[in-house]
Amino acid sequence: MKTRPIRFYILILLIFFPIIIFPQTPAKVLDWSVLNKLPPAPDRDRQPGLAGAFSGISNQAVIIAGGANFPQPEWEANKKYHDNIYVLKQNGEWLNQFHLDNEIAYGAAVEAGPGLVCIGGTNGKKVSSRVFLLVWNPENEEIQQYDLPSLPIPLSNSSAAVQGDYIYVSGGQKGLNLSSAADIFLRLNIAELFNKNSIESSEDQILTTNWEKLPSIPGGKRAFHISLSQHNGQDDCIYIFSGRRYDKNGDYKFLTDTWEYNIRKNRWRQRADLPRCVMAGTGIQIKDSHIFILGGADGSLVSRAAQLKENHPGFPKNALVYHTITNTWTSGGKTPINQVTTRAFYWNDKILIPSGEIKPRIRTPKIMEISLNQAKSGFGLINSVTLIIYLSGMILIGVYFVNKNKDTNDYFRGGQQIPWWAAACSIFATMLSSITYMAIPAKSYATNWEFLLAYPMILFVALFVIHYILPFFRKIDATSAYEYLEMRFNRSARMIGSGFFIIFQIGRMAIVMFLSALALSTITPLSAIQSILIMGTLSIIYSTIGGVEAVVWTDTIQTFVLLGGALLACGWIFFHFQGGVAEFFQIAAANNKFHMINWDWSTSSYTIAAFWIIVLGALGQNMISYSSDQAVVQRYMTTSNQKRAAKSILTNGIMSQFAGLLFFLIGTALFVFYQQNPGHLDPTFKTDAILPLFIVRELPVGISGIIIAGIFAAAQSTISTSMNSTSSALITDFSRSFFGKHKEKFYLVQARWATVIIGVLGTGTALLFATAEIKSLFDQFISIIGLFGASICGLFLLGIFTKKANGKGAIIGAILGAIILFIVRSYTQTHFYIYSTVGIISTLVIGYFSSFLFSGKSNQDQHIIYSHRNNP
Repeated sequence: MKTRPIRFYILILLIFFPIIIFPQTPAKVLDWSVLNKLPPAPDRDRQPGLAGAFSGISNQAVIIAGGANFPQPEWEANKKYHDNIYVLKQNGEWLNQFHLDNEIAYGAAVEAGPGLVCIGGTNGKKVSSRVFLLVWNPENEEIQQYDLPSLPIPLSNSSAAVQGDYIYVSGGQKGLNLSSAADIFLRLNIAELFNKNSIESSEDQILTTNWEKLPSIPGGKRAFHISLSQHNGQDDCIYIFSGRRYDKNGDYKFLTDTWEYNIRKNRWRQRADLPRCVMAGTGIQIKDSHIFILGGADGSLVSRAAQLKENHPGFPKNALVYHTITNTWTSGGKTPINQVTTRAFYWNDKILIPSGEIKPRIRTPKIMEISLNQAKSGFGLINSVTLIIYLSGMILIGVYFVNKNKDTNDYFRGGQQIPWWAAACSIFATMLSSITYMAIPAKSYATNWEFLLAYPMILFVALFVIHYILPFFRKIDATSAYEYLEMRFNRSARMIGSGFFIIFQIGRMAIVMFLSALALSTITPLSAIQSILIMGTLSIIYSTIGGVEAVVWTDTIQTFVLLGGALLACGWIFFHFQGGVAEFFQIAAANNKFHMINWDWSTSSYTIAAFWIIVLGALGQNMISYSSDQAVVQRYMTTSNQKRAAKSILTNGIMSQFAGLLFFLIGTALFVFYQQNPGHLDPTFKTDAILPLFIVRELPVGISGIIIAGIFAAAQSTISTSMNSTSSALITDFSRSFFGKHKEKFYLVQARWATVIIGVLGTGTALLFATAEIKSLFDQFISIIGLFGASICGLFLLGIFTKKANGKGAIIGAILGAIILFIVRSYTQTHFYIYSTVGIISTLVIGYFSSFLFSGKSNQDQHIIYSHRNNP
């Protein structure tokens, strides 16, 4: 491959990065506008708007059905209930020729299955328990209505939310008067209703599906409240806000309480009270952990409504924001209008609030549209220069080593002349990466320290690998770890192991690039997609031209950058707590943030982060990485001898303990900081981006540039290692087998092209991730490790520690082990953290006993099978 001049790579940087230095003006989080107005009904000339209508989405169309209003003049008329159905199509056209089979209003509504589920309500004479589904058929331009299982009791002014396979209905009035308010909490399994069969062909099933009664709302009876689903950092929950009821004297009691129902735990807990009552209001969940209350009445003028009439000022026009993780309330800014007794829902990536009541007896026909804006901060020239210098340095290191690669031994093993301490840094940087730099602080911020128990397991596995695994790789002088599988079993085992590794590494690169893109997209005008393209391109350049030496030495530099950046961030947070370090420990302890061990040994503990799940899961994950992952095993072979390789593994294990504690501490510090300063949170940020949010919004210029460089360092260390190690697997395990004997220059060229191809595939997968809704990237990463890495590890352990296992049995074990793990992951509630261990054990057990079904022996030479008598 022809060496290009340095100015070529500088030109690439000048093309990619000038946009970083231009700051972007922060924007409002919510941008309000009028989308449309409710048209007149076909049976009257004027439409003053509706309150209590069923509203939502079906097949990309807006449905507004039923509702009530007061004909003008409002204060001289009686309330009128309606049966009209309005449909707003994607093109902005209204259709209003449809009708319900009865007049009704003030029920609950949620989107579920193919349409809008309408629950309960009243016609002013009686309260209904009826539940029905409205479906818009865009082909025939018709509304179809289907009956669903009725509520066990009639309810109006209740509230509903959807989470997973269930509709949850809470509170409401059983009769026409508020004195009949209820504290009931119900759910209906919609997965049983909307299965593969059509509604028409499953009426018998629908009629036999019942509502399930759950623990009552602890805060007592209420109606006109708001209920929404959201994630609290650990679990999916249903939140109930505000409402009203009568007190003991028969007067209105305006509620400001907040209640959280944890679906997994089947348990209620009280959360922070609202700043004011928001009865009959609207709310919506935003991103991972925020809830916006967009409207609601505070009850302050309820006794004067008849006196004020048209002079009533309306309801408070400011939004409220609740954060489920820090349990804090902040202002959401001024609103141009406050619509009550209506809904807020998403349509075309915007929030809609249709019609509703804007003051007593007065409705509005307006359909409000709200855009959610991410308020980016300018990264600035100084930070940009810091980042560009760092990224340029990584490219130049690749350029420096380009002429040192004479053959594939140089390209993949660095001529086995890498110092042990540099190899240790490379292993450390590869294993921790941005998964540690961002996802672990985000996990600690959102939950607690339960996963910190995994880090001592790294040291335990490191000692095990040094004694039992490392000697085998050094003895066979492997370029690819999977050469061992062919020597012990057969070529097919080697191909399967190497193939699984390649798939795993592409997934790993994708997640790491996406995490880093989150950081970059929060501080520059670049989108996550643009950021991924830049990250992938830079990593491809220096990995391709410099080989493993460039990767190892950039990893070494990146180790110091990422740890230095993390220390800077941690120190800055601690110096800016209100009340100092003592207050930090007090707040963190009060919120159970230091909780580390869950001693749950029940039969259901396999579904949670119990102590034994974390320990066994961490053993499995680290065993995969340190015993069968080419990205790590390759580092064992870059040092000059076994003793130095062992020192690199042990040093990495010790460094990991310090890093683990540091990153968990950062996450907890972020929690305390944002609980003290909830107004500094940005609802448009995902939880996984909490560290870059703090870096760019809170840290001074220059320091934030260094720490963002640390995030890049963390990502590039893993990306570049994955590219080089996957290239080594492709060339050593596949290409050499296919092409046979060729000059080393032939395979060196292939190695470079393989690096480019793998980099492109990883970058492409990262672009797919950027469009997915992933609540926790840490969880997804652990899942991928288990799914693709467990079978490989099981093959190695089967070969090293058993004599009876043979090639056919091992292959069956690997395939069935992967299938079993897929079934466990897809169809059981097993906690994601133990997937790796499940896969390893399945492969070991099935592979061992399957071997007895086949005749013949695999290679049982003492230098590739462990024996306590001949321990290598």
